[in-house]
This record gives sequence, structure tokens and C-alpha cells, in this order.
Amino acid sequence: MRFRKDLVRVSGVALALAIGGCSTLPRSGPAHQAVEKGASQRVTTPGNKVGIDYVLVDINKSVLPYVTAATKSSLADGFGMGRGSAPALPLGVGDIVQVSIFEAGSGGLFIPADAGSRPGNFITLPSQRVDSTGTITVPYAGRVPAAGRTVATVQTDIENTLANRAIEPQVLITVEQSRSAEVAVLGDVNSPAKLELNPAGERLLDVISRAGGLSTPGIETYITLERRGRTATVLFDDVVNNANENIYVLPGDTIYVDRERRTYLAFGATGVSGRFDFEESDLTLGEALGKAGGLLDNQADPAEVLLYRLVPRREVAQYGGDVTKFHDDQIPVVFRANLRDPSAFFAVQRFPMQDSDLIYVSNAESVELTKFLTIVNNVSTTASGVPQDINDARNAIRAIGD
Repeated sequence: MRFRKDLVRVSGVALALAIGGCSTLPRSGPAHQAVEKGASQRVTTPGNKVGIDYVLVDINKSVLPYVTAATKSSLADGFGMGRGSAPALPLGVGDIVQVSIFEAGSGGLFIPADAGSRPGNFITLPSQRVDSTGTITVPYAGRVPAAGRTVATVQTDIENTLANRAIEPQVLITVEQSRSAEVAVLGDVNSPAKLELNPAGERLLDVISRAGGLSTPGIETYITLERRGRTATVLFDDVVNNANENIYVLPGDTIYVDRERRTYLAFGATGVSGRFDFEESDLTLGEALGKAGGLLDNQADPAEVLLYRLVPRREVAQYGGDVTKFHDDQIPVVFRANLRDPSAFFAVQRFPMQDSDLIYVSNAESVELTKFLTIVNNVSTTASGVPQDINDARNAIRAIGD
């Protein structure tokens, strides 16, 4: 009877140690109970909840079109000028111009009567700079607005002003030096510089080439165009592969060339957990799972493949989500793929990954059950060995006594 009590007591202790995680068991660090007990102050929430609201979206055919369309930004959509002829460059403050005025005959405003007929019948005014007020000065026409206007427009304006005094005036403005028609190319290029634009028009790749080209791999390089307080960012490869994205640049544009390592995280029941590089310019969820070793057959729940991402409000509304419950422009969204459905494999191959995405593959419920049964089995094994341990101890004591 006493032995049975000892056995029950030892078994109970073993079960408590195995399930409760007592400090007598091996571990690599302090138990969470010790951490909480040793804290001089605790800042926590009921139930230890994080408190971040999110939207759960199942990946299906109705969601894919919105996700695919929202993945890439576009310079052509944001700024235009991807097609057509080059835009006319306007004059600007600091430009140095020369104004020539022609008259149809002598005796006019600028050509004296005794000059007779001479080739050209014109005068050329001294070179002048478009001043800080954006104007140039022409005799008898006064101060003429020039900044922000094309050369042709300013010429016509001067001709109309002189029409009542000069004989059929014709005006020709020559830009000797353009100080305003410049763009800045900065970042990961071989020769960052401020470049004067060619009046014939230059596109994005043209000015990047004049700045020495990229100093980083194009597959990891982003191009950001800033224009009048607006910005848009695209992959360099998108500009190369899509002619519409190679738009014309305008005076005052700033172009940032930045290498950005695009990565995603994978955790849970995947073959390999960790941080992975995109490497390719386009990466889908299916390919990302493959890079992470796929799903573990004996551990993963294929119906619970989760992807965490911050998504713009407008896009969440397109999914059918109620965005009125959220106040930020970026809403936390958990996308869920059910890979038990055969057609879901087509969906994940069309679902584009984004930089900083996080993939989590949940354990199957059977795995949690297996963990519990393993603990019970260990306890049972410990308990079954107790009689032999007691017997061995008794024999040792007797041997010492003898």
C-alpha cells in the first residue's frame, strides 16, 4: 500500500513537472513566470492582448484583381507624358536669353530711315537674364513676363506689344544658357549631378544615363520622381521593360535612385524560417512559399497559410472591408490562403508579394494533440520506472548496511 502511494505521488510530481514547466526542468533561459515575478513594474493589457485591429481577407478570385493592380505604382499614371512628343521647356528665372527684333523695312521703330534696305533689317539686344521677378526687358515693350512661359509665347507677346509702333515686327528669342531647365539625379548612380535638359526633350532613362548609370543591381533599384510636391516610385526594371514608364522629365524634377533590399519573412510550419530576398523583380506567394521550403507535411495546416501586410484604405474597401472602423491610411490585413482547395494553388501563383510581407503557416490541430500525448507518454514512462528506481535504491541501502 505504501509503495502504491509513493508511485502515485511520484507520478503526480512528474506530471506537474512536465506540464507546468517547473524550473527544475532544463531550459535555455528564465521562465515567463520568473520574468513576471521579477519585474518591478508591469505595463500590460487584459489577457495580454496586443490590441491592433486587422482585417482578415480570404484569397479568392474576387480579391486577386485588386491586389494585382495595387501592387505596382506608376509614373505614367501619376505624371503622364509617357507617350507623344517632348514637352516644350518653359523659360525660367536665371536663364540667359538674347532678343532679336526684325522689321519689314527701314524707318520703323528700330531701323532708321537713312539705313536703307539692308540684309535682315534687325537689331539684337544685349543678352540678359530672366530676373527674379520672372521678366525680361525689351525697349518700348517694357517688362515682359517670361518665367514659366515658352519661348514662342513670349515672342508673340512682344510682337503684339510692338505692333503699333514698329513695322511688322518679328521677334526671335535665343536661349543662350538655361539655368532653370535642370533636373537633379541623386542616390545610387555613378555620377550624381544637376543636369541641364536638352530642349529636344529627355526621358527618365536618358538623364540617369547622363548621371553615369546605376551603381547598383537594377533588379533591386527603385526610381523615385519628385515633381512639385508629388512623388511616385517604381522599380528600375519596370521603367526598362515598360516604355510608358520611361516618361519625359521636366525642369525642377528631382530623381532619386535607391537600392532597396526587398525581403519577406516566413515563420511557422515552413521548411525554413527566416528572412528571404526577392531576388526576382516579381515574386508571388506561391514562389515565396517555395523559397521558404514549402509546408511541412507532418506539421502544417494547409488551410491556414497567412500573409500579414499593411494595405491602403482604398484597396481594403475594394475587397469589401468596412474601413470606417479604422483611422489610419494603412490598414493591417491578414490574407489567408486555403491550400486544401486545389484551385488555391492557381491563386497563390497570381498573388504578388510586396516588400516586408510576413508569411505564417499555422500548425495543424493534430500537432498540438501530438505534443500533449508526447508529454503524457513521457510522464507515463517516468512513472513506470519508479518501482525499479525504488527497488534499486533499497538494494543500494542494504548493500551499504551490510
